[in-house]
Amino acid sequence: MPQSKAKIGWKTAASVVIANMIGTGVFTSLGFQLADITNTWSIIFLWLLGGAIALIGAFSYAELGTHFRESGGDYIFLSRIFHPFAGYIYAWISLVVGFSAPIAISALAMTSYLSPLNENIFTDWFGIGIILIVTLIHSVSVGQSGRFQNIATILKISFVVALIAIGFAYIPQETNALNFSDSWTSEWYLPAFAVSLIYVSYAYTGWNSAAYITGEIENPRVNLPKALIPATIVVTVLYVLLQLVFLRHASVEQMSGQVEVATISFSNVFSQSGATWIPVFIGIQLVATISGYLWVGSRISYAMAKENPLWGFLVYENKNGIPIRALWIQAIIAIVLTLTGTFEQVLLYASFSLQLMGTLTVASVLWLKRSDDNYHSPGRPFIQIIYILFSIWVLGFMLLDKPTESFIGLGIVAAGGLTYILQTIFFKPKT
Repeated sequence: MPQSKAKIGWKTAASVVIANMIGTGVFTSLGFQLADITNTWSIIFLWLLGGAIALIGAFSYAELGTHFRESGGDYIFLSRIFHPFAGYIYAWISLVVGFSAPIAISALAMTSYLSPLNENIFTDWFGIGIILIVTLIHSVSVGQSGRFQNIATILKISFVVALIAIGFAYIPQETNALNFSDSWTSEWYLPAFAVSLIYVSYAYTGWNSAAYITGEIENPRVNLPKALIPATIVVTVLYVLLQLVFLRHASVEQMSGQVEVATISFSNVFSQSGATWIPVFIGIQLVATISGYLWVGSRISYAMAKENPLWGFLVYENKNGIPIRALWIQAIIAIVLTLTGTFEQVLLYASFSLQLMGTLTVASVLWLKRSDDNYHSPGRPFIQIIYILFSIWVLGFMLLDKPTESFIGLGIVAAGGLTYILQTIFFKPKT
C-alpha cells in the first residue's frame, strides 16, 4: 500500500463514504418506484431496508478493514481470506468498469444538469475537464485530497439538508403523493417492490468506500468503523427525509416514471423558473462523487498491481505516497467511457459483477478469525447471513429481469479470469 506521509482522520474518511453514496440515484429513483408502488409506508420501508443492508455491509467491512489495515478493500480481503484469484477478479472489475463508469456517469450527469445555463460551455468536454482537474488535485498528497474531499462533501450535504429543510418548512401541495393508507400490506409482495429495491440498492452504492483507503487512515482500528457506520446511518436518514419531501410537494401523476423528481417537486414550491437552481446544485454536488470514486478506485488498482506482475506498470508512487499511475489510469478509463457514451449499459453489467463479488466479501467475514485488536461486527454471523440471502435474492431477480446484462456481467468476470490465467503463464508470480 502507499506509505503516505500524512494520514486522514475518521471525518475525512466518512466524507469519502458520503460523497460516494450520494450521487444521482436519490434524486431520480422515486419516479420509477411510483410507477407501481404508491404507498408512502412502502417507499419509506424501501429506503430503510436499503439502508439496513448497507449498514450490515458497513459492519462487515469495518471488521475486515481493521483486521488487515491495508488499502485496497475487497482485493485485500478476498485475496487474504480465500485466494488471490478472488481478489484479482474484484480489482479487475473495479478497474475496467466498477469505479470508472460511476465517474463517467457523474461527469455526464453534471453537464446534463448544468447545460440549461449555457449549452455551449457545459458539454461532455466540460465533464472531462472536471475529471482531469479533480485527478490533478488528488495527484499531490493525501492531505490535499482530504481537504478537497471535505469541502466538496460539505457542499453536498449542505445542499441536501437545505432541500430537506425547505421541503418541510413549506406547506405540502394540496394534491400530493403522500399516502399512509393500509395499501402497503399488498405492495410489499409485488414484483415491482423487488424492482424498486434494486433501484434503491444502486442509490446506496459506496457505503464501503472508506475500507478501500484503510492504509491512509490514522488509527484504522478506531477510525474506520467511525467512518463507515455513522456515514451510512446519516445517508439513510437523509435519503428517507428527501423522499418524504418529494412526496409532499408533487403528485403521483407528476412524478411517476419521471427522472427529475427533485425538479418537479420544487417547481411546485417555487414555480418552474424559481426551481432552476435545483438541477444546477445537483450537478455541482457531483464533483464530490467524482472525487471520491477517483480516490478510492485507484487504491484498488494499486493494491492489485503490487501483487500481480501483469499490472506492474501501475506500481509507482510520488514522494507523498500517491499511486499516480493507478490514479491516472482510472481517470483515463473514465474519460474513454465518457466519450463512447456506452457507460450506462456498462454500469449495469458491472453492477451484477460487483454485487456478486461484494457478497463474497461479506461472506468472507465468516472465515475471519477474531482478535482483540479488531473491530467486532455486532450480530455476527447472523447479519452477514441476512446480507448474503438478500444479495442472492437480488442477483436472482436481476438474472430474471435483466438476463442479458447479468450474463455480460458474468462475462466480465470470465474475462478477468482469463487475464489471470495468462499472467500465470507469462509472468512469474510474486511471492
